[in-house]
Amino acid sequence: MMCMKILTAAEMHACDRATSERFGIPSIDLMRNASRAVADFVRTHFSRARSITVLCGRGNNGGDGLMAGRLLVESGLEVTVLLLGDPETMQGDAAQAFRELDAFASHLIRIVTSIDQLSDHAGLLEADLILDAIVGTGFKPSLRDLPLAALEWLKDSKTKAAIVSVDLPSGWDADGTESHPAGPVFPSDAVVTFTAPKPAHLFGQLTHRLADPIVVASIGSPYESIVSSLNLHWGGSAKSITDPARPFDSNKGMYGHVLVVGGSVGKSGAPGMASLSALRIGAGLVTAAVAPPVLSLVAALAPELMTHALAITDSGELSTGNLDPDKLEKLLHRITVLAVGPGLGTTPEAVAFALGLLESSEDGKRLPAVVDADALNAISQHPERLDKIAEGRTLVLTPHPGEMARLTGLTIKQVEADRIGLARDFATKHRLILVLKGWRTLIAHPDGSIAINTTGNPGMAKGGSGDLLTGMVAGLLAQHPHDPQRAVEAAVYLHGLAADITVRQPGIGGDQHTLLATDSLTNLSRAFHFHPQGDSGYCWLQGQPRKRYQDRSSK
Repeated sequence: MMCMKILTAAEMHACDRATSERFGIPSIDLMRNASRAVADFVRTHFSRARSITVLCGRGNNGGDGLMAGRLLVESGLEVTVLLLGDPETMQGDAAQAFRELDAFASHLIRIVTSIDQLSDHAGLLEADLILDAIVGTGFKPSLRDLPLAALEWLKDSKTKAAIVSVDLPSGWDADGTESHPAGPVFPSDAVVTFTAPKPAHLFGQLTHRLADPIVVASIGSPYESIVSSLNLHWGGSAKSITDPARPFDSNKGMYGHVLVVGGSVGKSGAPGMASLSALRIGAGLVTAAVAPPVLSLVAALAPELMTHALAITDSGELSTGNLDPDKLEKLLHRITVLAVGPGLGTTPEAVAFALGLLESSEDGKRLPAVVDADALNAISQHPERLDKIAEGRTLVLTPHPGEMARLTGLTIKQVEADRIGLARDFATKHRLILVLKGWRTLIAHPDGSIAINTTGNPGMAKGGSGDLLTGMVAGLLAQHPHDPQRAVEAAVYLHGLAADITVRQPGIGGDQHTLLATDSLTNLSRAFHFHPQGDSGYCWLQGQPRKRYQDRSSK
């Protein structure tokens, strides 16, 4: 899958214009393709809906809705179109869409030109499904006049209809990067947008639930027409790195050897989970280097896991004695990726060991390294050493907002205020890959590009989730050493996707409250087998094509 760029509203308009002017595809054909994508999505994923009301504005979003309405009628569904505004004021392709539907079945169209007329059509909100095609990407908030009145009319009705949004839920700012809208917006159970996502599709909480789909449909614009200056892309595109089948003559040496370093006394769980996830995601070999008192606990997690006993001080903390050249050589022998931090401890001795290990080399080479948890805190105490640690290697840091605040000397509020700018500046300045965790985790790269991840759910807000991610990142880096950017993005995507699959299944992990980090590992294979852009023509930014989307009551 090609990298899916994220476009502003203006860039999306430029893409449509270039598609017509440079590549000779008429804009009316783009509208026809968009309406077909919407109609097909409704028929396939809301197949129980027999009666449909299409709410249309007077712009191109309304034109998409008008054409989709005709296609749904041709499928044998009961469709009524409610146009908000005078059709005489419609222009361009939207006007053409109205003329075509009017000629095909004028009796299906109802026109509202004033707020007080809405009450005359209350029965339309008793439909099985409402298609929201009032305003889309070109809209600038906030809703007002007739569209705002239509929103209040819909909410007052307490309709039980599923709501599918064309392009965006009406009222959202396409360029917004906030999780919540600044003004009133239409509710939504699914969103179908076109060609490329806009910032709101990645950052906004557009739907009722995280299980609800947000999809991108290709409508014919060539990839060359999709140009953006944001330097942002969707992280799920990288999942394709894991799709090819392994060669018949595979051996474990082809898939790397991960060394997980941590596990001070009393902290066996963190390195154990990181090691287990590195194995599960496909690393050829995994060794957990931990304190002797917890070694047996870690080893018991999986017979496939190898262990290495680290030297400790009399008080039980990990010792700088592990940096002895002979011990270090033995520790790093044939290792291809380091994962440092889970359960490491925060004592001065442990901090000195972690920093010394990260500054070391194997046979003169700097091993790729993933740094998390206590190792991040060690770096935050000695930020002047970060550039040396990053020099000459692939270095991945995986902080949550609190750890990022310590790394930068900022407050958590300051970190959250400009996540994109902060992540980009930090990654480019220190020449590393930064995985800034949170709502829509960011993966920032040394070249300034940033991937946005759209998998994951609140059930992951529990101890152990970060340890699993550390192991997954290290495991995919071990398998794809020559494509570290996509390896990291794919690991973040799969980590969240496995958790999403798990909370949607009955059983121990089938709820956001009861989900344990390790529950997700049981569904990692299902995450591998999911293709976010399959033969359907839709790319699933959020949700999965499952029967549960057929109606709201099944959720």
